[in-house]
Amino acid sequence: MIIVITGRPGIGKTTVFTKVVEKVRKYGFVVGGIVCPEVRVSNVRVGFKIVNLMSGEEGWLARQSINCRPELRVSKYCIEVRDVVSVGVKALMDATANADIVCIDEIGPMELRVKELRDAIIDTLRNSRNVLAVTHWRLEDKNILELVKSAIKYEVNIGNRDILPNIISDKLLQNLTSSKT
Repeated sequence: MIIVITGRPGIGKTTVFTKVVEKVRKYGFVVGGIVCPEVRVSNVRVGFKIVNLMSGEEGWLARQSINCRPELRVSKYCIEVRDVVSVGVKALMDATANADIVCIDEIGPMELRVKELRDAIIDTLRNSRNVLAVTHWRLEDKNILELVKSAIKYEVNIGNRDILPNIISDKLLQNLTSSKT
């Protein structure tokens, strides 16, 4: 089962995602994958980390930089390929092999700019029994769109963002529990 969370920027997709991950963990299921939280200094966003949900290992997904190869620039951020591969790709590979559910926050322009991570995301979507993924609201990758076309999709908005964590985690827990028996 693949569940996709989407919505406009800043609406609370990662908050919904994080609450679902916490609830599923409370029930004893192994959660793996990646989360990419923003990093702020003096209330100014300076970049994004990439964190392995199973090990806690982290690195930089992208950060502000004036010295950046054009192919690695997304807006004002420069993608840190070495960290993305060593943390992100490894996290998805480990989760696909060892977790009850693989979680990906987010499938968006920065993550997809690194071929190795894009390939790992595609592999995860093809080969994992249970996936929870946040997708960028303007996701255009045809291969990934094809893999998630039959997914259960939830669009986060102001009216539902407080109830979605329970709805999504209940659906996941029901599926995880039935697949364990």
